[in-house]
Amino acid sequence: MGQREMWRLMSRFNAFKRTNTILHHLRMSKHTDAAEEVLLEKKGCAGVITLNRPKFLNALTLNMIRQIYPQLKKWEQDPETFLIIIKGAGGKAFCAGGDIRVISEAEKAKQKIAPVFFREEYMLNNAVGSCQKPYVALIHGITMGGGVGLSVHGQFRVATEKCLFAMPETAIGLFPDVGGGYFLPRLQGKLGYFLALTGFRLKGRDVYRAGIATHFVDSEKLAMLEEDLLALKSPSKENIASVLENYHTESKIDRDKSFILEEHMDKINSCFSANTVEEIIENLQQDGSSFALEQLKVINKMSPTSLKITLRQLMEGSSKTLQEVLTMEYRLSQACMRGHDFHEGVRAVLIDKDQSPKWKPADLKEVTEEDLNNHFKSLGSSDLKF
Repeated sequence: MGQREMWRLMSRFNAFKRTNTILHHLRMSKHTDAAEEVLLEKKGCAGVITLNRPKFLNALTLNMIRQIYPQLKKWEQDPETFLIIIKGAGGKAFCAGGDIRVISEAEKAKQKIAPVFFREEYMLNNAVGSCQKPYVALIHGITMGGGVGLSVHGQFRVATEKCLFAMPETAIGLFPDVGGGYFLPRLQGKLGYFLALTGFRLKGRDVYRAGIATHFVDSEKLAMLEEDLLALKSPSKENIASVLENYHTESKIDRDKSFILEEHMDKINSCFSANTVEEIIENLQQDGSSFALEQLKVINKMSPTSLKITLRQLMEGSSKTLQEVLTMEYRLSQACMRGHDFHEGVRAVLIDKDQSPKWKPADLKEVTEEDLNNHFKSLGSSDLKF
């Protein structure tokens, strides 16, 4: 057998192995005992959702989405359920995001789970945003990407000093989805645009100061807060808000520290007010401060396509409803799956971990208006509909 045939056989075998691994993972995801990935419990007056993959920082799987969505809808209709609490197991993370490595690997092996995953994830984000019962997200630990989508659209978001928030998608060739196009442009000034393009991380009380959390509680009091919420008898929204407010008022950690970005907000507002990524870069260069140059360095590492998609996503999202934004983001997600940068970003950050993605195109100038328009184009009958 010649060398060429040997290589062909080996590459076929590797592709076969990869497909089998992914199928095995998906089968496991379908048949895993519910108690392993997500706990859904009725406790006292509340429905309690516990994301239960602590070894994987509670990363969100399709299996979890498919359990949470129908239960959320049931509790919403149940006259004996007065509020819904969502939290993460293990203490390190609320939810570090969607399990995107599996999605990328499945796409490469021609297993089309991405359309299903993003559709059902965004449906769940909308269900959180439109939930008729008070919804309390305890965002303790890492809260990024898909974890933000499970919390930020709810009525109450309680951060602790251990909360670490970020929307880091431009670093993996994606965009801040899960309704990022809705909540980010509605933050103070141009803060949301800054967070979206740079993936800047906010910690602890700053998550509250930025307007992402509605309350801040010291982590040692979190279990007690949950007990007090569960012990309420047929509570109204006001009763729940009052308990949260009391704990918030009593919290001591970093109470006197100013917002980490306070001194930079004027720069953020002026530099990130531009209509194009090129202008934002020019503004940061002209500003020349160490803060501006640091952000410039960060932005220059991101996927040029992702940067342009993200800026337009936020500009358009600023005047859309959450449902309209999620429909737009579903179109964007499917375009990203067809492209190069998402798979390259996942490889560089999550698989090989060399942190050196090779973006295509590698330059902002090469990302044309036509490329952008194609990302935002309607999918016709495949569009996400509510």
